Amino acid sequence: MIRIGQGYDVHRLVEDRELWLGGIRIPYEKGLLGHSDADVLIHALCDALLGAAALRDIGYHFPDTDPRYKGIDSKLLLAETVRLITECGFRINNVDVTVMAQQPKINPHIPDMCNVLSGIMGIPQDCVSIKATTTEKLGFVGRGEGMAALAVALIEK
Repeated sequence: MIRIGQGYDVHRLVEDRELWLGGIRIPYEKGLLGHSDADVLIHALCDALLGAAALRDIGYHFPDTDPRYKGIDSKLLLAETVRLITECGFRINNVDVTVMAQQPKINPHIPDMCNVLSGIMGIPQDCVSIKATTTEKLGFVGRGEGMAALAVALIEK
């Protein structure tokens, strides 16, 4: 059985926060605001994996009302998501993520992100695709107010 899932997430950029994206810290004067470390890429990826397994969404499993997840490293959320889908008999085939950000430049960091994420998911690096795009200065992303990510995951039983 093959299943596909999609995930989408958005977080606001603010000062006095570190920028975590794809499980790595990226030097930038702003960071993403959220209950956890607000790693928009990993959050979209978790939703894609959970959706493919029909296990609801990241907010159901890791609610922002639960103090256990305050400031949590999103890599831990991804590891738990992988555990949940594996427990249901699924394995990850491949994932594809697009990050929408006007600044900073994401492309130089993609190899490190792929390395980190493939390790957490237990899949080869060539099964992890990460792309970055701007929104040509349109909308909240284009104005530098936030970032968004869209993810697709293929899993099989």
